Amino acid sequence: MELLKAIAENVRNGNAGKVTELVKKALDEKIHWSVVLEKGLSAGMEVVGHLFKDEEIFLPEVLMAAKAMDAGQKVLEPLMLGAGGGRKLGTVVLGTVKGDMHNLGKNLVNIMLRGAGFEVVDLGVDVASDIFVERAISEKAQVVGMSALLTTTMPHMRTVIEGLHKAGLKDRVKTIVGGACVTQQFADKIGADAYADNAGGAVTRIKELLGLK
Repeated sequence: MELLKAIAENVRNGNAGKVTELVKKALDEKIHWSVVLEKGLSAGMEVVGHLFKDEEIFLPEVLMAAKAMDAGQKVLEPLMLGAGGGRKLGTVVLGTVKGDMHNLGKNLVNIMLRGAGFEVVDLGVDVASDIFVERAISEKAQVVGMSALLTTTMPHMRTVIEGLHKAGLKDRVKTIVGGACVTQQFADKIGADAYADNAGGAVTRIKELLGLK
């Protein structure tokens, strides 16, 4: 449908005002919120993720697109949280590890996960390992996602994973790590269940961890 394509295109271009307008129009035309989310907002952000991974666009464009998607989601939110509409694919506890104050990548992952249908508990930045563990338990999370930009803070990811294991959550809670300095090799070394080098990849890997398409 042309309207959904237009929503996706305006997400791609970071046009938040137009996205808000088109999402409202789609709802007025009785297009179900889930279709608007999947075929419009998420579809546009998925393209952004691929372009960013291929270095065809850069962080400023990605953040503009993320803001546009978030604007559209705000229109859908009352419907998403309504009767039956609040069903989620799973709960992800997300945060930047202790000692690290960087949050741009984490925030983008947050937005894209919510757009894909996950409940996200964002702990913010400079998060101690015991907080990750405590919130994973209290929120009944299926996944804990950790971000780090500095090589000096990367070891805290291992501490979080060890804390989850000590709490008896090894089999119940999956872990995924990412950030500019993080690699697949490092993820394997510390025992993380998954690694992603971009927000779109994080959504894909988390779905794979939970056995979702």
